[in-house]
Amino acid sequence: MKGRGGRWIEHWDPEDETFWRETGERTARRNLFFSVVSEHIGFSVWTMWSVLVLFMGPEYGLTPADKFLLTSVVTLVGAVVRVPYTFAVAVFGGRNWTIVSAGLLLVPTVAAFAVMEPGTSFSTFLLVGLLAGIGGGNFASSMTNINAFFPLRKKGWALGLNAGGGNVGVPVIQLAALAIIGAGGGPRVLLGIYIPLVLVAAVLAACFMDNLTSVRNDTGAAKDAARDAHTWIMSVLYIGTFGSFIGYSFAFGQVLQSQFGRSPLQAAYLTFIGPLLGSLVRPLGGRLADRYGGARITLWNFVAMAAATAVLVTASAAGSLALFVAVFVVLFVLSGLGNGSAFKMIPGIFRNKALEKGLEGEAAVAYGRRLSGASMGLIGAVGALGGVAVNLAFRQSFLSSGSGTGAFVAFLACYAVCLAVTWAVYLRRPVVRTPDGTAGPERVKAGAGRAVV
Repeated sequence: MKGRGGRWIEHWDPEDETFWRETGERTARRNLFFSVVSEHIGFSVWTMWSVLVLFMGPEYGLTPADKFLLTSVVTLVGAVVRVPYTFAVAVFGGRNWTIVSAGLLLVPTVAAFAVMEPGTSFSTFLLVGLLAGIGGGNFASSMTNINAFFPLRKKGWALGLNAGGGNVGVPVIQLAALAIIGAGGGPRVLLGIYIPLVLVAAVLAACFMDNLTSVRNDTGAAKDAARDAHTWIMSVLYIGTFGSFIGYSFAFGQVLQSQFGRSPLQAAYLTFIGPLLGSLVRPLGGRLADRYGGARITLWNFVAMAAATAVLVTASAAGSLALFVAVFVVLFVLSGLGNGSAFKMIPGIFRNKALEKGLEGEAAVAYGRRLSGASMGLIGAVGALGGVAVNLAFRQSFLSSGSGTGAFVAFLACYAVCLAVTWAVYLRRPVVRTPDGTAGPERVKAGAGRAVV
């Protein structure tokens, strides 16, 4: 199975149950574990400015609008770099690119360590924040890599676990900040902890991960994915789920400080809870999608997100901190579930596209893997742009009215659109299922790509 120095796998066929049972599963799980480690650190570095702004009191001379703008640019870069990171796996190999992408995290971490002090200009903070955005790219390359390791029947669980383990990097760095603030430490203590962790992630990837020769650079796949309408439809849905998760992760603490007058320590006590629960339930969203269908779970999840946001509008307008925090945490959980179920839909969509084209067996599997891997980077990038929109919406809402109520009204409208799109495109017609639980070709012919499980 191995070749080219022992770190390249020449033959990989996870859909073959004998191969999977005897060799594939063990290797896939090992790569999944160390992929999660690297992606976890990447998410922590990407979202570290959601924590650093809590340390930045009046002596830094930044307004709430400045801080929301700062976190917006960090989120923006993290979204944009997901596109090249997706295709880097095919160019360099999954293991090789994980080593490189983990090592690159040293740049924003060391830079932040150097400038984090009162008197630093806002433009300098913006520039260093731009560097931190590269941490957002690790998600795209990691998901593309792990997607190739697992069979279709296991992708919902595997992708959910990979993404969820990475997402946990958000609450972990927030918890670390809580401990440091509570102990009277400063932001450089937090950054000093993460510098060696970045090195550990790169070393572990080098020692324990593999490259797949079957994942080859295919610019045609990128072009085909970009031309397919479902790539952009799923991007809209992922704006609603992941865009909410990452946007709220950056903004939650700032909203508590700006609207409810919480101190940095008081805000830190609360901000980690939502991202933590949202990260932990992401694999559950994938598992539920494996069992009941990604589109069905995603639809009802948007219904629940809309209902929770309506309550948040009321809590924000009334100034009820207890209700606001409780419902915001629920919204985090729902965004995590939706992340898992939405990403599970992607391989199924392109598998069904293969059936529509008359492909069968390994040809259908290869087609689905090729386009789903290419589309994940685009979908992940556009979805992360939702986080930019969340922070800009909060910035405008606070500039206009001094509260986040207006932003929540906009989010409610967004979830209503996502709900309608999910139903209209993927659930409006009945699904014919094959024995393995996927949608059969009869359904695909009735509506290209609508059959999603």
